Amino acid sequence: MLMAKNITLRPVTESDHEFLLAVYATTRAEELARVPWTAEQKDAFVRMQFAAQKRHYAAEYPHASHEVISADGTPVGRLYLDRDASRLHILDITVLPQHRNAGIGSFLLGRLLKEAAGSSKSVSIYVENFNPSLRLFKRLGFEVVEEHGFQLLLKWQSPLNGPPSE
Repeated sequence: MLMAKNITLRPVTESDHEFLLAVYATTRAEELARVPWTAEQKDAFVRMQFAAQKRHYAAEYPHASHEVISADGTPVGRLYLDRDASRLHILDITVLPQHRNAGIGSFLLGRLLKEAAGSSKSVSIYVENFNPSLRLFKRLGFEVVEEHGFQLLLKWQSPLNGPPSE
């Protein structure tokens, strides 16, 4: 497991575009493995979906922070987070597959939960019901507060502030 001092965040810059695209592509790899498309078609699809996601986040969460996660100085993922008066809403936290299960996500989520507890805020995130990270969120105390098809809205509330509610 990595030591906490080795995990850092820095703001996304334009030069991170291809890295962030590659991170996003890993989130679609399993589903794309099932379709009979050429490599070029898969690449075009991923680029189109990445651009659509970027536009959506910009429109819906214009003040969100977009950060690159690094471990030992090497970019390993992304964290997009919207902070408002009552909650921290995680738009996306993705760690590259080869860096998963090393404590990176747990460390960052723990830091966010500590921030939220210190300011009496909740933490929320949408997760697909088949996403393996769902186990981590539940272990950290997130609870399902809404379900929309395969999308689950998870919420964590500091034990000092009572149970999650919407």
